[in-house]
Amino acid sequence: MARTPLSPSSPFSPFSPAFWRSPLRGPWLTSVLGVVLLGGITVLFLTGLVSYAAYNPNLSPVNDKTPDKGILGFYLFSWPTSPHWLYRLNQGVHVTLGITLIPVLLAKLWSVVPKLFTLPPARSLAHALERISLLLLVGGALFEFVTGVLNVQLDYVFPGSFYPLHFYGAWVFFAAFVVHAVLKTPMALRNLRRLREESSELVSPNPAEPTVSRRGALWFVGGGSLLLFGTTVGQNFDGPLRRTALLAPHGGAEPGSGPAAFQINKTAAYAGIREADTNEEAWRLVVVGRDGRTARLSRADLLAMPLHSAALPIACVEGWSTSDQWWRGVRLRDLAALVGYDADPPDVLVESLQRRGAFRRAALRANQVADSRSLLALFVNGEDLTPDHGYPARIIVPAAPGVLNTKWVARMTFGDL
Repeated sequence: MARTPLSPSSPFSPFSPAFWRSPLRGPWLTSVLGVVLLGGITVLFLTGLVSYAAYNPNLSPVNDKTPDKGILGFYLFSWPTSPHWLYRLNQGVHVTLGITLIPVLLAKLWSVVPKLFTLPPARSLAHALERISLLLLVGGALFEFVTGVLNVQLDYVFPGSFYPLHFYGAWVFFAAFVVHAVLKTPMALRNLRRLREESSELVSPNPAEPTVSRRGALWFVGGGSLLLFGTTVGQNFDGPLRRTALLAPHGGAEPGSGPAAFQINKTAAYAGIREADTNEEAWRLVVVGRDGRTARLSRADLLAMPLHSAALPIACVEGWSTSDQWWRGVRLRDLAALVGYDADPPDVLVESLQRRGAFRRAALRANQVADSRSLLALFVNGEDLTPDHGYPARIIVPAAPGVLNTKWVARMTFGDL
């Protein structure tokens, strides 16, 4: 027997206002959540743009993961090297805040879900444009938060590269967010000043008995955000706080003991590094410079050069970071001088021995090469690098994202890229 479709006016149809019976929904709750997201998402967008700039994506085609960005890359600049904790702070804020806002975003979407089923779908051209922007807003928010969380967990189940997906998705989402904020912020501020709910399509015409107050619901959402904050933020610190980062892949687990006991993203085994490639008999660093001038250096040759030390952290796009580690090695600008760049060293292309994973080739700007703290590191915390930390030699540059601090370096080519 065929089942009769529900009428939109039926209380059992989601298209009927009577279907949505929660007494919590209303302009005041939606406005409070909206104001929190207005500030939080603005900070997320700005720190996301800064994080993208830190990759020096204009070093094409090596670092550029979004080759068709066009005018969306209008703000890009050579990433600075000071303060040395700049990327650590920016990415820590970006990831921690994004995870903390998840309960607020879900509560906001729950509070306005009846509007997604409003009939007719478009009462006018202006209303149709508002509904389209709402779909872009909701879809963009879910896409950005979901891909961001998956990236933090190193779970790349989505098709394509995370970088262009997240970059373009952010622009689409934020454009819809700005339109929505311009239209709704004045109304939201008026709603916050009201002490009672007035007639609104968000207010149920047939509310159920309340089991919690609206302020109680806000405390519940805030508690969820606080819980996520407390189980994420520790990945930016060392000591006891790091053990609280239960939701971060490089958080709660202790990395062991000894001078090299700090977090890594990829092990030597994962990257396909073989001991036969890195032993002192086999490994040579190839440095190429002006007019094809080339130097082939063993580790003993590098140790014979002037060695320098710098205290620098490792900070990755997933939000985790370490405190300053003591690195010792040869300055990048001294390697540039070996192949003809005695003054004003240029950009450099760095190539790794690794066989698997992204950023097997990465480029650094001239200002990063020239910084006296930028090293081809041979030691960390007074000991040789371990295989997992990049033995026999790795790049370490102040304020750079972790993936640009190339491990298992095999070749460096100085010159305009």
